[in-house]
Parts: sequence; C-alpha cells; structure tokens
Amino acid sequence: LRLVESGGGLVQSGGSLRLSCAASDVTPDEIAVGWFRRAPGKDREGVSCISRRDDRIEYADSVKGRFTISRDKAKNTVYLQMNSLTTEDKAVYYCAAAQIPDGCGQPKDYEYDYWGQGTQVTVSS
Repeated sequence: LRLVESGGGLVQSGGSLRLSCAASDVTPDEIAVGWFRRAPGKDREGVSCISRRDDRIEYADSVKGRFTISRDKAKNTVYLQMNSLTTEDKAVYYCAAAQIPDGCGQPKDYEYDYWGQGTQVTVSS
C-alpha cells in the first residue's frame, strides 16, 4: 500500500488549500484514511479521518468548521479541503491508512499503519 500526498504550499492567513492523498495497491473500501500534522516543536496530531465506507468522519476541534475531508473512490484519493487557514495550521501534513473495520479512530497516529511522506503547509500572516 502506498500513499502520496500533494497540494501543500504557501498561503496567506485566511486563505485555502486542498491536500490530496492518492492511494495505490489497495482498494478504497479496505482502508480508513486519516490526515495528521506535525507543527514545529509539537507532537503529531490527528486532524481528520474518514472511514472505509465513508460513513464516519471525525475532525479535531481545532479544525471543525474550517476543514472538510472527502474521498473520490474512483480515483482512490482522499482530499482535505482547508479553509480560513491561520498561522496555527502551519505544519507538515501526512495522510495515513489503516484497515479499521468500522469508523476511523479518533484519529490517533498509533491507530494507523501506512503513511505518506508528508506535504508542507505554510501560512503567512
């Protein structure tokens, strides 16, 4: 199973970005997918996740109402639409996958087994 993130970059505060996580060597119905981030000097935290059936979605409190996770099963790709970005959102963003039967966890990084390489998101004030 391979995951490749894209879509990171530099954006001004208040702006938007859409991250993509393309999966290969796995069918979308097999995996829950989560987005995580690690800001400088901080632990990696879960941002959002979507269950393998797309029937459960979770968001961290810090991103609720601003970020939206979605999946295109035909493209085997999960997206993270990030709006109203602030400097607090600056981090390396990772997508991860896990064969969780129901739901998608909290998400916590120990719940996920497969990881992408990460994509940098920088928000300028």
